[in-house]
Amino acid sequence: MKEIFEWDRLLFNELPVVFLLEVIFRSSVMFIILLLTMKLAGKRGVKQLSIFETVIIIALGSAAGDPMFYEDVGIVPAIIVFAVIMILYRAVTWLTGKSKKFEEFIEGKTECLINDGKFSVTSFKKETLAQDEFFSELRVNSVEHLGQVKHAFIEPSGEVSIFYYEDEKVGYGLPILPALFNKKNKIIPADGTYSCTFCGHTQEQKAGTAKCKVCQKEEWVEAINTKRVS
Repeated sequence: MKEIFEWDRLLFNELPVVFLLEVIFRSSVMFIILLLTMKLAGKRGVKQLSIFETVIIIALGSAAGDPMFYEDVGIVPAIIVFAVIMILYRAVTWLTGKSKKFEEFIEGKTECLINDGKFSVTSFKKETLAQDEFFSELRVNSVEHLGQVKHAFIEPSGEVSIFYYEDEKVGYGLPILPALFNKKNKIIPADGTYSCTFCGHTQEQKAGTAKCKVCQKEEWVEAINTKRVS
């Protein structure tokens, strides 16, 4: 029968002290793996927290949880994990303060998604934000079409910042309301103002078919120019 307070088992779980070196190695490797995984997951997966902050929370949460209820997980190895994570946290924080490129890699940087009422196609491709998801963000902010939006940015936190045209400067733009956007077609039914459904480029079109001069896509939807109601 085991004694209630077997200190060697409680603190080390009867493991050799040299095992702590393996704990340091495991902690370092898993920290890097978590950091890279969350980086690849993209901003939308960690909208309210930075990628780095999310990694710290996951790592510390895991380190704190296991020794609470697993008999075969010693307390001292968990403390070592905490120490290693905090050392790495300080190191990454120091590096982000010293290197702009490293800071942008870890935290990300602001990207322009809409410029003058049209998608900034090159920036949009860099982000994991799907078009439907982005349209949802805009609709939450009472946007009906891209002609109402002067600029929109995705911030390092994953939040979308929107800057609007004044009412008198609102032009025709790509509608983002599902009932209108879903009328998109490669066949332009009549002469009028149409928007490319891929990049948002808007121009006068004749009935028939046409390629967008910006992105070379062929799908169009009738543009609208309603004023924004906040």
